[in-house]
Amino acid sequence: MSATAGQAQDERGLADRLGLKPGQVVQEIGWDEDADEELRESIEELTGNELVDEDYEDVVDVALMWWRDGDGDLFDALSDTMAVLADGGQIWLLTPKAGREGHVEPSDIGEDAITAGLAQTSSISAAADWSGTRLVAPRTRR
Repeated sequence: MSATAGQAQDERGLADRLGLKPGQVVQEIGWDEDADEELRESIEELTGNELVDEDYEDVVDVALMWWRDGDGDLFDALSDTMAVLADGGQIWLLTPKAGREGHVEPSDIGEDAITAGLAQTSSISAAADWSGTRLVAPRTRR
């Protein structure tokens, strides 16, 4: 495998960790200069779509939220984000890893997610400086 092909596979691997699929629409919320560019590029590579911004006016499959301690009220942000998700959509909450500026305690994430009606399904190392927490609306019984 060439170095370029290997690099492309590694970059896609970042998005693969999030369980994203080709064709999905991913909305990016809370971008700032500290956001991980490799992760952003890998998501676009895997989905085949550019990330849409907070002004996007349709439903999305995935919301990618960059969130730091001090960004505001996480419960409010999660509640607002749920409104733009398609059925079966998910939120990937990306927070700085422990020891990094802006780190958010996992207990705070769990508490605000539950209050917003979301279930935490997994946590991963999403990028060098970022942890990812997957949040979904619980399935209802019919």
